[in-house]
Formats: sequence, C-alpha cells, structure tokens
Amino acid sequence: MKLFVTGVCGQLGHDVVNNAIARGYEAVGSDIQPIYSGIADGSAVTSAPYVQLDITDRDAVLSAIEEIRPDAIIHCAAWTAVDAAEEEENKAKVHSINVDGTKNIADAAKSVDAKMLYLSTDYVFDGKGDRPWEPDDKCYAPLNVYGQSKLDGELAVSGTLDKFFIVRIAWVFGLNGKNFIKTMINVGKTHDTVRVVNDQIGTPTYTLDLSRLLVDMVATDKYGYYHATNEGGYISWYDFCVEFYKQYGLDTKVIPVTTTEYGLSKAARPENSRLDKSKLVEAGFTPLPDWKDAVSRYLAEAEL
Repeated sequence: MKLFVTGVCGQLGHDVVNNAIARGYEAVGSDIQPIYSGIADGSAVTSAPYVQLDITDRDAVLSAIEEIRPDAIIHCAAWTAVDAAEEEENKAKVHSINVDGTKNIADAAKSVDAKMLYLSTDYVFDGKGDRPWEPDDKCYAPLNVYGQSKLDGELAVSGTLDKFFIVRIAWVFGLNGKNFIKTMINVGKTHDTVRVVNDQIGTPTYTLDLSRLLVDMVATDKYGYYHATNEGGYISWYDFCVEFYKQYGLDTKVIPVTTTEYGLSKAARPENSRLDKSKLVEAGFTPLPDWKDAVSRYLAEAEL
C-alpha cells in the first residue's frame, strides 16, 4: 500500500509517515514548506520522499496525486490556529485551506481512485449538553470559524467520495509541534500558580497512538465517520493539567476556573467535547491506550 500524507511538518502527519514506514508501507509526505521542516529526530519521516505542496493550489494538487498515484491519502494538513481564525483578515485563508484545500485533495483522490482519510474535530458540534457525540450525529452550528471550516471540509469529502474515512479527534498532543502540555509545562516552570478551565470536558489524543489507528483504517474498506481519542474517561483541561504536572514533577498550583472566568479566548470553545468511540470497536479497530499512559510515554520522549 502506498500512502500520501499531507501536513507532515505537523504533529500528526509526522507520526503517520513514521508509523506507515515502520510497518512496511510506502509513504510520501507533503507540506507547504520547501523541505521537511519538522523535528530532526532521525526517524523515517526525515528521509522519506517529500513533496512541497500548497493544498490550495488545485492544479498542483491534482498533478502531484496523479503522478504519485497513492492507494490512500491521509489528509492531516489544516489551519488549526483556532483564535487566529476569528480575525477578519484570516477568515478567507482559513476557508481556502480547510475547505477549498480539502476539496482539492478529495477531487485528486477521486481522479486516481484512492481512499481518503480526513482528520476533523469535535468543534464541528455545537458543544452543548453532556451526552457524548456519536460519529453519525448530525453536526450543526459550530461555535467558531475553525469549527465551521472543518465541518465544511467534511462535507467537501463526503460530497465527493464514496471511499472516505472522516475521523474526529480532540485535544491533540504530539512530539512534533506546539500543544497544551508543552505550553503549560513551560508556564509552570516560571509561575507558582496557573489557571486552567474546568468546565470544558473531553479526552486528549496522542498523535503517536492515533497514527497507528489511522494506518490501520486505510488498510481496510470500513468507510465512514469515526471518533478517536485516547481512552480513560472524560476529563477537563484542569484535570489534564494536574495529571501531567504530577507526572512531570512540577509543584505549580493549578487553579480551576470557568471558561467565563478565564476569558482570554477570541473563539468560543465547546463545553462538551465528549466523543463516543464505541464505533471503533464495533468496526474491529483497536482503541487508543489510556490517556494517562499516553502522557507518561509522551513526557519520556519530549524534550521539555
């Protein structure tokens, strides 16, 4: 199986290429940078075939996919700066990347009869209530520009292809890039106390664990919508921070606050990010490990 992976300079794309190659698959990575610019960790992705590609350039996307002719495309590239997406000067760019760029990838996949796996987010829901969102729930009224763009990206995929996987994830952390754990540990090293919201509920997703699942998926024809985060139950960002501070050995006091009390975000955040993952098991896929175990393995590898 030959895979084409977008966004390999980011957290997830980096791990997907490494996982695929470790399992004997051929993988070609792409990103907008002229050369691979992720962490130079000596892993397979650093020496794997790489294609510079701006996914908003339709002709370039169609040409690249036509030449490579992958069996499956795992589309990790996206605009993910949630607060910056709210700024008026960025809204057109967010749509161009997350919607038009995704449509370009979907059209290219169709042209070579490739499967496509699109990474989406809990932000496609309205964030209300406390019932875990199921993969086949109807999405409506995302709370922010980023969420709407990812929902529109989902529709671009499902409206173009029959052979697609749409995988919604949440609270992502990985070695190759910025994330909540890195940010808060750096803050905790220089502060006696930190404030973290305790009324947004979900579950973290470790990209190393997720990458294994995504490669598992595209080796099958079990198409459709899925949710994938680490196991271990639903928690708040406050709970998450308390746990990784404990594992890291930081004595910084974590103060729980409401989203309103925190009050620093430009974009509205969902209170309910609970994702029901039972469909994974029903389809025969292996769930991701417990999030506390994922944090432990991440901290052992990350240079923090």
